Amino acid sequence: MAVDPIARFRRWFAEASRARVPLPEAIALATVSAAGRPSVRFVLLKQVDRDGFVFFTDGGSRKGRELARNPYVSFACYWDRIGKQVRVEGRVEPVTPDEADAYWATRPRGSRLAASSSSQSRPLATRSVLVRRWHQLQRRHVGGVVPRPHAWMGYLIVPTAIEFWTRGKDRLHHRELFRRGRTGWRRRLLQP
Repeated sequence: MAVDPIARFRRWFAEASRARVPLPEAIALATVSAAGRPSVRFVLLKQVDRDGFVFFTDGGSRKGRELARNPYVSFACYWDRIGKQVRVEGRVEPVTPDEADAYWATRPRGSRLAASSSSQSRPLATRSVLVRRWHQLQRRHVGGVVPRPHAWMGYLIVPTAIEFWTRGKDRLHHRELFRRGRTGWRRRLLQP
């Protein structure tokens, strides 16, 4: 029987959530600059389905600019409490504006105001400038909808490789690597 690695990821994620792992949705996302230099930061995974993994961010941010030049990414998540880690490699595709709008509407109002106030990753003269913009937007949109900034968008990571790591006694860890081929996923064991 073929193993669906995305379904396994969802089971492990549910296990981490049940174990009350803090922020089980936090993933360390790596992108690459035009000069070939890697950059990694944590983002929040917001959706996992048969197509892949979705996160949202400002497309004008450093990661957004890097993704526009090179759509290949890698991410890892580690859930120490359950002794499991997952590493994913793939290519990003933007989600539709309707999908970005639907997720935007679920965000807390303060988070929408923060995203609208910030030109993520750009230099900032003083923090008070950012806070002032936040307050101005809060007053402008009192009782109303905070519109999604055009550059704020979602990305679907379509996986080409997914590695599952399980902590083992004496560092004899269990590793399984799944690579997507033309006919589906191929599984291979890796040494710890």
